[in-house]
Amino acid sequence: KITVEFTPFSSFAHQVFAKQLDAHPPQQQHRHWAQICSGNPTNKIRGCDRYGCGQFGADSGKGHHGKHLGVDVICADGATVYAPFSGQLSGPIRFFHNGNAIDDGVQIRGDGFCVKLVCIHPIRYQGQIQRGQQLGRMLPMQKVFPGIISHIHVENCDHSDPTQLLTPAVLPPPPSQQQNSRWAVVCSGNPTNEIRGCDRYGCGYYGAPRQNGKGKHTGVDVICRDGATVYAPFSGQLSGPIKFFHNGNAIDDGVQIRGDGFCVKLLCIHPIRYNGRINKGQVLGRMLPMQRVFPGITSHIHVENCDRSDPTRNLERGKWH
Repeated sequence: KITVEFTPFSSFAHQVFAKQLDAHPPQQQHRHWAQICSGNPTNKIRGCDRYGCGQFGADSGKGHHGKHLGVDVICADGATVYAPFSGQLSGPIRFFHNGNAIDDGVQIRGDGFCVKLVCIHPIRYQGQIQRGQQLGRMLPMQKVFPGIISHIHVENCDHSDPTQLLTPAVLPPPPSQQQNSRWAVVCSGNPTNEIRGCDRYGCGYYGAPRQNGKGKHTGVDVICRDGATVYAPFSGQLSGPIKFFHNGNAIDDGVQIRGDGFCVKLLCIHPIRYNGRINKGQVLGRMLPMQRVFPGITSHIHVENCDRSDPTRNLERGKWH
């Protein structure tokens, strides 16, 4: 049985292990792990929220020292968790030791890797597991840290950076295709078109399960503070208005843009006009007051392709490169 202790009552995402573990073999750097959480096929890493940031090496929160020695893979509360590689299970892994709702986890060692996945409840703590096999489920992080981007903390046993291992082995498109398909910044203050993680209202990535259990998220939510300037992602023809709620609330507005081989709806914004031509990067309008309607949500523009395909690749602007 392995027990790992973290500093009590602190943001676990920025903690170092209180006890050094036995030496582990060096992690292999040129292989890719399987999807870890249902609804997050690319193992997208948590950005920043009021509790801290999820990337490897992030600064610790206020009052803490050192760097983040793992990465936080976005995962909705209750989602299915999968084994990133084949190996031997051991655990449980504890870090709070206070019986809270997310004080659980497991270690996997095999295929030249050794990793700890915490804030999950595994189906078992011992035995062999295969790559991609169901490992368990995500625990209710929102109960412990309301408003955090729910996530699995993934930490290599030797404290090396697992980011490249988590990145899917997909070849990038040719540069010309990248240039043509990449959209402009959509919201002022968000130069990378960062997508909303998870909060108590749900998750912002494409395909995220809806809280009412009805279907999947057919768009992505680009983080945008209330009142911020909104820009056209590409050149095209405007049409609208686009209503989503149909109840006259403060964010029930939007517009469609069609052009350059794309067609997209941007919701929860007030456009400067509903018709006519607009150019890529031109001011489109402003973000509406989402906090009035959903207090505590991560304010965002809902971006949905007209054919309901995934716009994530078009929105990406080299955040991790």
